[in-house]
Amino acid sequence: MCGIVGAVALRNITPILMEGLRRLEYRGYDSAGVAVMSDGTGIQRTRALGKVAELELALESNAANGHLGIAHTRWATHGKPSERNAHPHLSARLAVVHNGIIENHHSLRTRLQSQGYEFTSDTDTEVVAHLLAHHYSRKPDMLIALRSTLEELRGAYALGVIHQDEPNTLYCARMDSPLVIGKGSEEYFVASDPLALLQVTDQFIYLQEGDHARLTQKSCEIWNSQNRSMTYPVQRYAHAEHSLDKGEYRHFMLKEIYEQPRAVTHTLAGLLGEDRVLTAVLGPDAERMLKDVRNIHIVACGTSYHAGLVARYWLEEQTGLPCQVEVASEYRYRSVSVPEGTLLITLSQSGETADTLAALRYSKKPGYLGTLAICNVAGSSLVREADWRLLTHAGPEIGVASTKAFTTQLVALLWLTTALAQERNRAPDMIAANIRALRGLPKLIEQVLKLYSVIENLAYSFADKHHALFLGRGTHYPIAMEGALKLKEISYIHAEAYAAGEIKHGPLALVDEDMPVVSVAPSDILLEKLKSNLQEVRARGGQLINFACERADLDNGDGITHIKLPWVYESISPILYTIPLQLLSYHVALVKGTDVDKPRNLAKSVTVE
Repeated sequence: MCGIVGAVALRNITPILMEGLRRLEYRGYDSAGVAVMSDGTGIQRTRALGKVAELELALESNAANGHLGIAHTRWATHGKPSERNAHPHLSARLAVVHNGIIENHHSLRTRLQSQGYEFTSDTDTEVVAHLLAHHYSRKPDMLIALRSTLEELRGAYALGVIHQDEPNTLYCARMDSPLVIGKGSEEYFVASDPLALLQVTDQFIYLQEGDHARLTQKSCEIWNSQNRSMTYPVQRYAHAEHSLDKGEYRHFMLKEIYEQPRAVTHTLAGLLGEDRVLTAVLGPDAERMLKDVRNIHIVACGTSYHAGLVARYWLEEQTGLPCQVEVASEYRYRSVSVPEGTLLITLSQSGETADTLAALRYSKKPGYLGTLAICNVAGSSLVREADWRLLTHAGPEIGVASTKAFTTQLVALLWLTTALAQERNRAPDMIAANIRALRGLPKLIEQVLKLYSVIENLAYSFADKHHALFLGRGTHYPIAMEGALKLKEISYIHAEAYAAGEIKHGPLALVDEDMPVVSVAPSDILLEKLKSNLQEVRARGGQLINFACERADLDNGDGITHIKLPWVYESISPILYTIPLQLLSYHVALVKGTDVDKPRNLAKSVTVE
């Protein structure tokens, strides 16, 4: 959520830094600051609470010109929004900007205070500034000081550092938080997002996990976490990839399906430590809030509602907390019983969904512990009005049928589940397994996307169908619901989803050779139960399409199609099984000749009741 821009050049870099901050405003922030190595006067720092425009006004009366500098937009984590907590932070003769969370900042702060360092902010970042100064005082070599500091930091970080003793050198480092180097003509830049630098360059070097670098006007040196010199290619920024253009794809929906590995990676950036989730990213006092949670209410609409239903299984199993999931348009019109210590979670892609926003505003009355918004738009009403927030960073989603917004919501909800389990001292092995699974999820999604052609061929069997049934059990029942919603949204085939154990309570009467029955069949503890349900379908002549784990031993025969998916850790299985259902709905819509990106009668953001 925070943004970093840095530059070292022959020209005045202050306008470059400010334009970079403006380009990062989409990420959301509450304060901004800049530190420039001014000619003859050393580091000149200017900070402001509020928007970048406030920082510009401050610079009018305190102009800063120079060839080296760093800048930052901050969204409060440690310490409330204020000018004293805004970046850059100073110590002795150096300045630092930082994205991420330093997990061990408490112990480092205590040690540094005992050594005489005075803290003027509530942030974890100031620890980094003083630690750098401490190591530099012992041996005045910034590269060595940076390496010594990095060895002591635990957590996620992207860093930009300047020192008065090296007025033409910019240092940077990254761990679990994005940072890129931009290359110009006798100038180098750093940023947390390439978009911040497109006004000066489209040539980028993408730092890897654990890398650190030293930049001058004419040189770029990079080392990995073992201090081994690294050389990476300079890559031209693919403008169309992040623009509102379909690029090489036929439809926005397909483009957004294929963007999911990157969207998941961006969502998780800065959220995962070595063996913990970094809860401070939720906002000030978030860690205290998580400890006080005793109940959870989730309120959402449409696809986001399905994400909430999946999360209910995760939350109740992994944290032991009772969870209630509500359709926003119903929630706001009934008398809600709110047990003590209840956290309200609202989910929305746009953050402007009328019913969800109204539910958030209504929640101020019943006495919730607090409100948390999970959203894809940093500056949205939902994010601004909630007590805490968790951004999904899926990027623009143009197709009306949600794809990457849904999967990133699931990622955020599994992360939140892990955070609550962590604060309640639940099974550490489970927490570690969740973290490993989340880290590996983007690669698994890439693997499942290779089913494109298989699912494309399958779609022709839907060409003359008017109805379809989706079945799932446990966490995969809401995924079946989402699959049915996608199919009806863009192909106009009537589709319904049921918990598989419920089909004999009515829906079985509809099953015949003209109704495809789609099942979600991971290899979990409910697989044997699901098999029995599928046999009931086959006994009535139903045509079965099973999206099944490669380890699932399902019956074969006429009228049965198996689409095999890799075995995965149970918690992330619902996320992975979403992908082929998205591809199925997309290809069926193509076969039916419907408008994939703009289905009839639907709007992307429902901002009216």
